[in-house]
Amino acid sequence: MSMESISQLRNKVKPFLAAILLQFGYAGLSIISKFALNRGMSPHVLVVYRHAVATVVVAPFAIVLDRKVRTKLTFSLFAKIVLLGLLEPVIDQNLFYTGMKYTTATFTSAMCNVLPAFAFLMAWVCGLEKVYIKRLHSQAKVMGTIVTVGGAMFMTLFKGTMLNLPWTNLGNAHETSTSSVNKQDPIKGALMIISGCVCWSGFIILQAITLKSYPAELSLTALICLMGSLEGSILALVMEWGNPSAWSIHLNVKLLACVYSGVVCSGFAYYIQAVIMKERGPVFVTAFSPLTMILVAIMGSFILSETLYLGRVIGAVVIVVGLYLVLWGKSKDQGDQTMSESNKVLPTTQNAAIMEEISIKTTSNQEFVAIDGSKL
Repeated sequence: MSMESISQLRNKVKPFLAAILLQFGYAGLSIISKFALNRGMSPHVLVVYRHAVATVVVAPFAIVLDRKVRTKLTFSLFAKIVLLGLLEPVIDQNLFYTGMKYTTATFTSAMCNVLPAFAFLMAWVCGLEKVYIKRLHSQAKVMGTIVTVGGAMFMTLFKGTMLNLPWTNLGNAHETSTSSVNKQDPIKGALMIISGCVCWSGFIILQAITLKSYPAELSLTALICLMGSLEGSILALVMEWGNPSAWSIHLNVKLLACVYSGVVCSGFAYYIQAVIMKERGPVFVTAFSPLTMILVAIMGSFILSETLYLGRVIGAVVIVVGLYLVLWGKSKDQGDQTMSESNKVLPTTQNAAIMEEISIKTTSNQEFVAIDGSKL
Protein backbone atom coordinates (compact mmCIF):
# COMPACT_ATOMS: atom_id res chain seq x y z
CA MET A 1 0.00 0.00 0.00
CA SER A 2 1.46 3.35 -1.06
CA MET A 3 1.86 6.36 1.23
CA GLU A 4 -0.81 8.22 -0.73
CA SER A 5 -3.40 5.45 -0.25
CA ILE A 6 -2.55 5.25 3.47
CA SER A 7 -3.05 9.00 3.76
CA GLN A 8 -6.42 8.77 1.97
CA LEU A 9 -7.52 5.91 4.26
CA ARG A 10 -6.51 7.90 7.34
CA ASN A 11 -8.49 10.93 6.15
CA LYS A 12 -11.57 8.74 5.60
CA VAL A 13 -11.30 7.05 9.00
CA LYS A 14 -10.59 10.19 11.08
CA PRO A 15 -14.19 11.55 11.13
CA PHE A 16 -15.52 8.14 12.25
CA LEU A 17 -12.95 7.80 15.04
CA ALA A 18 -13.59 11.36 16.22
CA ALA A 19 -17.36 10.81 16.27
CA ILE A 20 -16.97 7.54 18.22
CA LEU A 21 -14.64 9.25 20.70
CA LEU A 22 -17.30 11.91 21.26
CA GLN A 23 -19.83 9.23 22.21
CA PHE A 24 -17.48 7.79 24.84
CA GLY A 25 -17.18 11.29 26.27
CA TYR A 26 -20.97 11.74 26.36
CA ALA A 27 -21.41 8.32 27.99
CA GLY A 28 -19.10 9.34 30.82
CA LEU A 29 -21.04 12.59 31.14
CA SER A 30 -24.33 10.75 31.69
CA ILE A 31 -22.91 8.57 34.48
CA ILE A 32 -20.96 11.29 36.33
CA SER A 33 -23.75 13.87 36.01
CA LYS A 34 -26.36 11.42 37.29
CA PHE A 35 -24.14 10.75 40.31
CA ALA A 36 -23.90 14.49 41.02
CA LEU A 37 -27.64 15.07 40.54
CA ASN A 38 -28.39 12.14 42.88
CA ARG A 39 -26.24 13.90 45.48
CA GLY A 40 -28.50 16.96 45.27
CA MET A 41 -26.61 19.17 42.84
CA SER A 42 -28.74 21.79 41.06
CA PRO A 43 -28.92 21.11 37.29
CA HIS A 44 -29.01 24.88 36.64
CA VAL A 45 -25.82 25.49 38.63
CA LEU A 46 -24.13 22.51 36.93
CA VAL A 47 -24.79 24.13 33.53
CA VAL A 48 -23.16 27.41 34.65
CA TYR A 49 -20.07 25.77 36.13
CA ARG A 50 -19.72 23.46 33.14
CA HIS A 51 -19.43 26.30 30.64
CA ALA A 52 -17.33 28.50 32.91
CA VAL A 53 -14.77 25.66 33.07
CA ALA A 54 -14.99 25.14 29.29
CA THR A 55 -14.40 28.85 28.62
CA VAL A 56 -11.31 28.96 30.86
CA VAL A 57 -9.85 25.83 29.23
CA VAL A 58 -10.57 26.64 25.56
CA ALA A 59 -9.99 30.42 25.44
CA PRO A 60 -6.14 30.34 25.67
CA PHE A 61 -5.92 27.81 22.81
CA ALA A 62 -8.37 29.87 20.73
CA ILE A 63 -6.37 33.09 21.24
CA VAL A 64 -3.09 31.46 20.15
CA LEU A 65 -4.14 28.96 17.47
CA ASP A 66 -6.94 30.89 15.72
CA ARG A 67 -5.20 34.24 15.34
CA LYS A 68 -4.70 33.73 11.57
CA VAL A 69 -8.16 32.38 10.72
CA ARG A 70 -10.30 34.47 13.08
CA THR A 71 -12.50 36.95 11.19
CA LYS A 72 -14.04 40.21 12.36
CA LEU A 73 -16.86 39.84 14.91
CA THR A 74 -19.84 41.54 13.22
CA PHE A 75 -23.23 42.23 14.80
CA SER A 76 -24.83 39.42 12.75
CA LEU A 77 -22.18 36.97 13.91
CA PHE A 78 -22.52 38.12 17.52
CA ALA A 79 -26.30 37.59 17.35
CA LYS A 80 -25.74 34.03 16.10
CA ILE A 81 -23.31 33.32 18.96
CA VAL A 82 -25.81 34.67 21.50
CA LEU A 83 -28.49 32.38 20.02
CA LEU A 84 -26.07 29.42 19.98
CA GLY A 85 -25.29 30.00 23.66
CA LEU A 86 -28.99 30.10 24.42
CA LEU A 87 -30.03 27.01 22.43
CA GLU A 88 -27.55 24.37 23.64
CA PRO A 89 -25.67 25.51 26.77
CA VAL A 90 -28.75 27.06 28.40
CA ILE A 91 -32.07 25.64 27.17
CA ASP A 92 -31.00 22.15 26.05
CA GLN A 93 -28.71 21.37 28.97
CA ASN A 94 -31.08 22.69 31.63
CA LEU A 95 -33.83 20.52 30.15
CA PHE A 96 -31.41 17.58 29.76
CA TYR A 97 -30.17 17.63 33.37
CA THR A 98 -33.62 18.28 34.83
CA GLY A 99 -35.08 15.46 32.71
CA MET A 100 -32.27 13.19 33.92
CA LYS A 101 -33.23 13.92 37.52
CA TYR A 102 -36.74 12.61 36.77
CA THR A 103 -35.50 9.48 34.95
CA THR A 104 -32.28 7.46 34.71
CA ALA A 105 -29.01 7.91 32.84
CA THR A 106 -29.88 5.00 30.50
CA PHE A 107 -33.35 6.36 29.72
CA THR A 108 -31.91 9.83 29.07
CA SER A 109 -29.21 8.61 26.67
CA ALA A 110 -31.73 6.42 24.82
CA MET A 111 -34.15 9.33 24.39
CA CYS A 112 -31.33 11.45 22.97
CA ASN A 113 -31.29 9.09 19.96
CA VAL A 114 -34.13 11.17 18.50
CA LEU A 115 -31.51 13.90 17.91
CA PRO A 116 -30.41 12.71 14.41
CA ALA A 117 -34.04 12.67 13.25
CA PHE A 118 -34.64 16.24 14.41
CA ALA A 119 -31.27 17.32 12.97
CA PHE A 120 -32.22 15.78 9.61
CA LEU A 121 -35.60 17.56 9.56
CA MET A 122 -34.05 20.92 10.41
CA ALA A 123 -31.23 20.43 7.89
CA TRP A 124 -33.86 19.62 5.26
CA VAL A 125 -35.86 22.77 6.07
CA CYS A 126 -32.67 24.92 6.02
CA GLY A 127 -31.51 23.47 2.70
CA LEU A 128 -28.46 21.71 4.15
CA GLU A 129 -29.94 18.27 3.37
CA LYS A 130 -31.47 17.30 0.00
CA VAL A 131 -34.54 15.07 -0.23
CA TYR A 132 -35.76 13.60 -3.54
CA ILE A 133 -38.94 11.85 -2.48
CA LYS A 134 -39.03 9.55 -5.55
CA ARG A 135 -35.64 8.06 -4.68
CA LEU A 136 -35.34 5.11 -2.32
CA HIS A 137 -32.63 6.59 -0.09
CA SER A 138 -34.63 9.78 0.44
CA GLN A 139 -37.68 7.70 1.37
CA ALA A 140 -35.47 5.81 3.85
CA LYS A 141 -34.43 9.07 5.52
CA VAL A 142 -38.04 10.22 5.90
CA MET A 143 -39.24 6.79 7.09
CA GLY A 144 -36.30 6.53 9.49
CA THR A 145 -37.23 9.86 11.04
CA ILE A 146 -40.82 8.70 11.61
CA VAL A 147 -39.67 5.35 13.09
CA THR A 148 -37.20 7.11 15.41
CA VAL A 149 -39.85 9.43 16.84
CA GLY A 150 -42.26 6.48 17.16
CA GLY A 151 -39.65 4.52 19.11
CA ALA A 152 -39.17 7.47 21.47
CA MET A 153 -42.94 7.63 22.09
CA PHE A 154 -43.11 3.87 22.70
CA MET A 155 -40.21 4.05 25.14
CA THR A 156 -41.92 6.86 27.05
CA LEU A 157 -45.41 5.39 27.27
CA PHE A 158 -44.68 1.65 27.71
CA LYS A 159 -42.48 0.58 30.59
CA GLY A 160 -42.94 -3.17 30.31
CA THR A 161 -41.70 -5.87 32.65
CA MET A 162 -38.56 -5.41 34.70
CA LEU A 163 -35.41 -7.22 33.55
CA ASN A 164 -33.88 -8.88 36.61
CA LEU A 165 -30.17 -8.60 36.01
CA PRO A 166 -28.08 -10.04 38.90
CA TRP A 167 -25.88 -6.97 39.43
CA THR A 168 -28.78 -4.48 39.56
CA ASN A 169 -30.26 -6.16 42.64
CA LEU A 170 -27.14 -5.21 44.56
CA GLY A 171 -27.98 -1.54 44.19
CA ASN A 172 -31.51 -1.46 45.62
CA ALA A 173 -30.23 0.27 48.75
CA HIS A 174 -28.53 2.86 46.58
CA GLU A 175 -31.76 3.56 44.65
CA THR A 176 -33.74 3.86 47.90
CA SER A 177 -31.26 6.37 49.34
CA THR A 178 -31.54 8.62 46.29
CA SER A 179 -35.31 8.36 45.77
CA SER A 180 -35.95 11.05 48.35
CA VAL A 181 -33.76 13.46 46.36
CA ASN A 182 -35.11 12.60 42.88
CA LYS A 183 -38.72 11.56 42.24
CA GLN A 184 -39.06 9.41 39.14
CA ASP A 185 -41.44 10.87 36.52
CA PRO A 186 -40.58 9.33 33.12
CA ILE A 187 -43.21 11.22 31.10
CA LYS A 188 -42.20 14.64 32.40
CA GLY A 189 -38.53 13.71 32.06
CA ALA A 190 -39.03 12.44 28.49
CA LEU A 191 -40.82 15.63 27.42
CA MET A 192 -37.96 17.71 28.81
CA ILE A 193 -35.31 15.55 27.10
CA ILE A 194 -37.12 15.61 23.72
CA SER A 195 -37.58 19.40 23.95
CA GLY A 196 -33.88 19.67 24.74
CA CYS A 197 -33.04 17.54 21.68
CA VAL A 198 -35.02 19.93 19.47
CA CYS A 199 -32.88 22.82 20.79
CA TRP A 200 -29.73 20.71 20.42
CA SER A 201 -30.60 20.00 16.77
CA GLY A 202 -31.19 23.71 16.18
CA PHE A 203 -27.79 24.40 17.75
CA ILE A 204 -26.03 21.93 15.42
CA ILE A 205 -27.68 23.40 12.31
CA LEU A 206 -26.93 26.99 13.36
CA GLN A 207 -23.34 26.02 14.21
CA ALA A 208 -22.90 24.59 10.70
CA ILE A 209 -24.26 27.82 9.18
CA THR A 210 -22.11 30.04 11.44
CA LEU A 211 -18.91 28.14 10.57
CA LYS A 212 -19.30 29.19 6.93
CA SER A 213 -18.78 32.85 7.85
CA TYR A 214 -16.59 32.27 10.93
CA PRO A 215 -14.28 29.29 10.22
CA ALA A 216 -12.36 29.52 13.54
CA GLU A 217 -13.64 26.46 15.41
CA LEU A 218 -11.78 27.04 18.69
CA SER A 219 -12.75 30.71 18.90
CA LEU A 220 -16.37 29.90 18.15
CA THR A 221 -16.32 27.21 20.87
CA ALA A 222 -14.87 29.65 23.43
CA LEU A 223 -17.44 32.33 22.57
CA ILE A 224 -20.36 29.88 22.76
CA CYS A 225 -19.20 28.63 26.17
CA LEU A 226 -18.72 32.20 27.42
CA MET A 227 -22.20 33.26 26.30
CA GLY A 228 -23.65 30.03 27.70
CA SER A 229 -22.13 30.63 31.14
CA LEU A 230 -23.37 34.26 31.21
CA GLU A 231 -26.89 33.44 30.02
CA GLY A 232 -27.04 30.32 32.19
CA SER A 233 -26.05 32.36 35.26
CA ILE A 234 -29.12 34.55 34.83
CA LEU A 235 -31.41 31.51 34.64
CA ALA A 236 -29.69 29.79 37.58
CA LEU A 237 -29.98 32.90 39.77
CA VAL A 238 -33.71 33.02 39.07
CA MET A 239 -34.27 29.28 39.60
CA GLU A 240 -32.11 29.07 42.76
CA TRP A 241 -33.16 32.42 44.27
CA GLY A 242 -32.91 32.27 48.04
CA ASN A 243 -30.86 29.07 47.95
CA PRO A 244 -27.18 30.12 48.12
CA SER A 245 -26.12 26.62 49.21
CA ALA A 246 -26.90 25.40 45.68
CA TRP A 247 -23.77 27.22 44.49
CA SER A 248 -21.42 25.62 47.01
CA ILE A 249 -18.99 23.09 45.65
CA HIS A 250 -16.38 20.84 47.28
CA LEU A 251 -13.84 18.20 46.31
CA ASN A 252 -16.43 15.56 45.48
CA VAL A 253 -18.43 14.18 42.55
CA LYS A 254 -20.10 17.58 42.01
CA LEU A 255 -16.75 19.19 41.21
CA LEU A 256 -15.84 16.20 39.02
CA ALA A 257 -19.10 16.62 37.08
CA CYS A 258 -18.39 20.32 36.45
CA VAL A 259 -14.79 19.78 35.33
CA TYR A 260 -15.47 16.66 33.24
CA SER A 261 -18.52 18.08 31.47
CA GLY A 262 -16.78 21.42 30.89
CA VAL A 263 -13.50 20.08 29.49
CA VAL A 264 -14.70 16.96 27.66
CA CYS A 265 -18.32 17.61 26.68
CA SER A 266 -18.32 21.36 26.03
CA GLY A 267 -14.77 22.46 25.23
CA PHE A 268 -13.54 19.31 23.48
CA ALA A 269 -16.90 18.18 22.04
CA TYR A 270 -17.95 21.52 20.50
CA TYR A 271 -14.59 21.85 18.75
CA ILE A 272 -14.46 18.25 17.43
CA GLN A 273 -18.10 18.53 16.39
CA ALA A 274 -17.31 21.67 14.38
CA VAL A 275 -14.34 20.02 12.66
CA ILE A 276 -16.39 16.95 11.67
CA MET A 277 -19.29 19.12 10.56
CA LYS A 278 -17.17 21.10 8.09
CA GLU A 279 -16.24 17.86 6.32
CA ARG A 280 -19.29 15.59 6.69
CA GLY A 281 -22.23 17.85 7.56
CA PRO A 282 -24.49 18.19 10.63
CA VAL A 283 -26.38 14.87 10.25
CA PHE A 284 -23.16 12.82 10.37
CA VAL A 285 -22.26 14.42 13.72
CA THR A 286 -25.41 13.03 15.34
CA ALA A 287 -25.22 9.61 13.67
CA PHE A 288 -23.32 7.77 16.38
CA SER A 289 -25.58 8.53 19.36
CA PRO A 290 -26.78 4.88 19.76
CA LEU A 291 -23.25 4.03 20.89
CA THR A 292 -23.73 6.34 23.88
CA MET A 293 -26.96 4.55 24.78
CA ILE A 294 -25.24 1.15 24.74
CA LEU A 295 -22.31 2.37 26.83
CA VAL A 296 -24.55 4.12 29.36
CA ALA A 297 -26.87 1.10 29.65
CA ILE A 298 -23.89 -1.12 30.51
CA MET A 299 -22.20 1.35 32.89
CA GLY A 300 -25.49 2.52 34.40
CA SER A 301 -26.59 -0.99 35.36
CA PHE A 302 -23.22 -1.75 36.96
CA ILE A 303 -22.25 1.61 38.51
CA LEU A 304 -25.64 3.22 39.22
CA SER A 305 -27.56 -0.07 39.61
CA GLU A 306 -30.24 1.20 37.25
CA THR A 307 -33.06 -1.22 36.45
CA LEU A 308 -33.80 -2.01 32.80
CA TYR A 309 -37.38 -2.54 31.55
CA LEU A 310 -38.42 -4.57 28.51
CA GLY A 311 -40.61 -1.83 26.99
CA ARG A 312 -37.78 0.67 27.11
CA VAL A 313 -35.31 -1.79 25.58
CA ILE A 314 -37.76 -2.44 22.70
CA GLY A 315 -38.27 1.31 22.24
CA ALA A 316 -34.51 1.86 22.16
CA VAL A 317 -34.11 -0.86 19.49
CA VAL A 318 -36.86 0.78 17.38
CA ILE A 319 -35.06 4.13 17.70
CA VAL A 320 -31.79 2.57 16.51
CA VAL A 321 -33.53 0.93 13.51
CA GLY A 322 -35.04 4.28 12.54
CA LEU A 323 -31.73 6.03 13.01
CA TYR A 324 -29.89 3.63 10.72
CA LEU A 325 -32.55 4.03 8.03
CA VAL A 326 -31.65 7.72 8.10
CA LEU A 327 -27.94 6.88 8.01
CA TRP A 328 -28.35 4.46 5.10
CA GLY A 329 -30.11 7.16 3.11
CA LYS A 330 -27.42 9.64 4.07
CA SER A 331 -24.63 7.27 2.94
CA LYS A 332 -26.32 6.88 -0.46
CA ASP A 333 -26.48 10.67 -0.76
CA GLN A 334 -22.73 10.79 -0.08
CA GLY A 335 -22.13 8.20 -2.81
CA ASP A 336 -24.27 10.10 -5.33
CA GLN A 337 -22.46 13.33 -4.52
CA THR A 338 -19.03 11.70 -5.01
CA MET A 339 -20.12 10.19 -8.36
CA SER A 340 -21.53 13.53 -9.47
CA GLU A 341 -18.26 15.27 -8.66
CA SER A 342 -16.22 12.64 -10.53
CA ASN A 343 -18.49 13.03 -13.59
CA LYS A 344 -17.87 16.76 -13.49
CA VAL A 345 -14.12 16.24 -13.35
CA LEU A 346 -14.02 13.85 -16.33
CA PRO A 347 -15.40 16.26 -19.00
CA THR A 348 -13.18 18.98 -17.59
CA THR A 349 -10.13 16.75 -18.04
CA GLN A 350 -11.21 15.81 -21.56
CA ASN A 351 -11.77 19.45 -22.47
CA ALA A 352 -8.33 20.33 -21.15
CA ALA A 353 -6.78 17.59 -23.31
CA ILE A 354 -8.68 18.81 -26.39
CA MET A 355 -7.64 22.41 -25.77
CA GLU A 356 -4.02 21.31 -25.39
CA GLU A 357 -4.20 19.40 -28.69
CA ILE A 358 -5.69 22.41 -30.48
CA SER A 359 -2.97 24.62 -29.02
CA ILE A 360 -0.25 22.27 -30.29
CA LYS A 361 -1.77 22.18 -33.78
CA THR A 362 -2.11 25.95 -33.89
CA THR A 363 1.49 26.41 -32.77
CA SER A 364 2.80 23.96 -35.34
CA ASN A 365 0.80 25.68 -38.12
CA GLN A 366 2.15 29.08 -37.08
CA GLU A 367 5.70 27.69 -37.16
CA PHE A 368 5.08 26.23 -40.64
CA VAL A 369 3.85 29.59 -41.98
CA ALA A 370 6.82 31.36 -40.41
CA ILE A 371 9.26 28.93 -42.06
CA ASP A 372 7.57 29.32 -45.45
CA GLY A 373 7.72 33.10 -45.08
CA SER A 374 11.44 33.02 -44.37
CA LYS A 375 12.03 31.09 -47.57
CA LEU A 376 10.31 33.82 -49.54
